[in-house]
Amino acid sequence: MMLFSKNLKKRIEKLGLSDAEAARLCGLAERRFGNYVTGKREPDLQTLVAITKSLGTTPDELLGVKAPQAAKPAREKLDTIASTMKDGDLDLLVRLARTVRGWKSKGK
Repeated sequence: MMLFSKNLKKRIEKLGLSDAEAARLCGLAERRFGNYVTGKREPDLQTLVAITKSLGTTPDELLGVKAPQAAKPAREKLDTIASTMKDGDLDLLVRLARTVRGWKSKGK
């Protein structure tokens, strides 16, 4: 959870608070909060939620969780690939796509 500790420190600095002020804002004892800041202890889920609400952030941000990116649609992927191909290779790709399309339309 060292990432949590690091992100918690960053958030406190961004808000311009001391550790003691942040602890009071979160409704936690300074010593307990200090253990989270130094990485000696990890908060339970209820405490994590209370900290994030008090500091105006999210659990994902403090835990360093990145939201998954949505998968690109197939057409967008093909456009990206096609834009990097030479004309001859692109023609081959088009013929291949037509073959696959014809194969699927015949129910194979």
